Amino acid sequence: MALSRIGKLPIAIPAGTEVTIKDNVGDVDVKVEDGHIHVAPANIPNASAKHGLYRALFFNMVKGVSEGFETVQEFVGVGYKAEAKANGKQLELSLGFSHNMIFVMPDEITCETINERGKNPILKMRSYDKQLLGQVAAKIRSYRKPEVLRRKAGKAAGK
Repeated sequence: MALSRIGKLPIAIPAGTEVTIKDNVGDVDVKVEDGHIHVAPANIPNASAKHGLYRALFFNMVKGVSEGFETVQEFVGVGYKAEAKANGKQLELSLGFSHNMIFVMPDEITCETINERGKNPILKMRSYDKQLLGQVAAKIRSYRKPEVLRRKAGKAAGK
């Protein structure tokens, strides 16, 4: 039985983070020893196939509650605007449509926007849930893809 290289690695528990395991759910056995989480495949068929997956999920959970995750998106396009409202729980987007779009953030995510004159608006989102953060970022990206402009060199660039 081949073990996952990722699955064999112990997960260090940062100071100030508490880990409790209620029941071993899934295809792995989980143990907390010496400030580390150890994941091993259970004694059932095909358990080693999910060994690395569960270890990665546990690692993301520990990192999420101790440090958190952040994603940064830049809105590239003429007239594109983004503004965070309601203490980072709503996002108002102006993406060249006839009306502005209001995106309500899930409770687990907070957002902030950076609008500097002459630069593209930047959206920063933070959460402890990596999967949800990526899903929301993909949803916002799907509203309008970035404009791709070929900018030719000006007069001064040729000299």
